[in-house]
Amino acid sequence: MSVGVTLAVIGAGDRGAAHAAWALAHPERATVVAVAEPRVVRRERIAAAHGLGAGAVVDDWRALAARGRVADAVLICTLDRDHLEPVLAFAALGCHIMLEKPMALTEEECRRIVAAVEEAGVILSVGHVLRYTPYTRALKRVLDSGRIGDVVSVQHLEPVGFWHQAHSFVRGNWRREDEATSMLMAKSCHDLDWLQYVLGRPPVRVSSFGRLSHFRPDRKPSGAADRCLDCAVEDTCPYSAARDYGDRLAGGRHGWPLSVVVDEFTPQALETALREGPYGRCVYACDNDVVDHQVVAMEFDSGATATFTMTAFTEHADRQTRIFGTRGELRGDGGQLRLYDFLTRGEEVIGLGAGGAMDAAGGHGGGDAGLMDAFVSAVAAGDPALVKSGPRESLTSHLTVLAAERARREGTVVDVQR
Repeated sequence: MSVGVTLAVIGAGDRGAAHAAWALAHPERATVVAVAEPRVVRRERIAAAHGLGAGAVVDDWRALAARGRVADAVLICTLDRDHLEPVLAFAALGCHIMLEKPMALTEEECRRIVAAVEEAGVILSVGHVLRYTPYTRALKRVLDSGRIGDVVSVQHLEPVGFWHQAHSFVRGNWRREDEATSMLMAKSCHDLDWLQYVLGRPPVRVSSFGRLSHFRPDRKPSGAADRCLDCAVEDTCPYSAARDYGDRLAGGRHGWPLSVVVDEFTPQALETALREGPYGRCVYACDNDVVDHQVVAMEFDSGATATFTMTAFTEHADRQTRIFGTRGELRGDGGQLRLYDFLTRGEEVIGLGAGGAMDAAGGHGGGDAGLMDAFVSAVAAGDPALVKSGPRESLTSHLTVLAAERARREGTVVDVQR
C-alpha cells in the first residue's frame, strides 16, 4: 500500500484529529505515522483511528522530536500559546509544518517562526482555512477579473453566534486573554487574513473599538445559579448549557462542540461534565474577559477602506461580505455570490453548491480539506508555492491583528508594521 507523505500529529484535539482524518480519506497520498498528545483518551482515539503501534504514540511532542525526523511533515495543533517551541524543534529537524492558526500570539514569536522555517528551508502552511474554500476561489476570481472595477470599500461581518461565543469564548479555552489570546487573534485572525488575501494587499492603517458588554456578573439574571443544572431560570436562558449540549447529545450530533465537552457520548458523562467542568457554568459567572463584539476599520494603500465586525449576538451563520467597486457590487454569504453590474443594471447569482458549513463541524466550507490537500501536495512536490498561507503572508495578517488590537486598547489609529 502506498504511504505517500508521512505525517506526525502534535496535539490530537478536535483540530488535530480533523486534519489527520484527511489522510484516512486519501491513504494513497498521506499516512499518519505518529502522534503526541497529553490526554489519554484523545491519544488512544487517534492511535486507533490510524492503526498506530505503541511506539508511535507519546504524551509529549518532545519525545518525538528527540527521535529525529520521524515524518516528512508535522501537524502542529497544540494550544495557541504553545506553538513556538515545537515549530522551532521540528523545523530544525527538517520537517515540513502545518501550523494551526494563530501562528503565535506576539510579533516576536511570529517573526521567530518565520525566520526558523526560512532558515531550515521547510514548507510552512498556517491553518487559514478560509483561503482554501471553493467560495473564496470564486469570489477572488470575480475580483481579479475586474468585473466590479476597482474596489473602493468593503463591509465584512463575522456572526460568531450566541451559543458559539458561550461555548468557546465564555466557558471555553479562549475565554481569557492571559490564558489564550485576544478574541481578535483567536477567532478573527481568519477574517483579517481573508480580507488581505481576496483584496490582494494588506491594510496600512487600522483602528478598532470593542468590549465585553454582556457576559459579565452584573448581567446575571435574578435567581440564576452558578451552574445551569442548578439554575431556577435555566429554561428562560438562551445560553443554557443543559439545553445546548443536551439537544446535541439527544440528536446524535457528537462532533464539535459536544466532542470538546465529553469524551463519552452518554447522558451520564454529559451530566458529570456540566456539574464539574467548565462548560456547565453560567455564562454570567465565568472568569472570561475577551470582548463579545468588536469593529475594525482598515485603510489600504490603494485608498480603499474596509470595516470588519465581529459579534456574538447573532444566529450562528456564515460570514457575510459586501464589496463595493467602481463598476459593480459583490455580495457573498459563504454559499453564493450576487454580482450587481452598474452598466447593465442586472444581477448575476453565482451558486457554489454544498461545501459544508463554515465552522469546524462543517469543515469550514471545504477549507479544512483544501488546506490539507494543498499542504500535502506542496510537501510531495517540494513546492511551497502550492501553499496559499505561507510564512510571509501569515506574518503580514498577524501583524494586522496585533495592530488592530493595539488600536482598540489605546483608542488610536495604528500603522501596520511589515
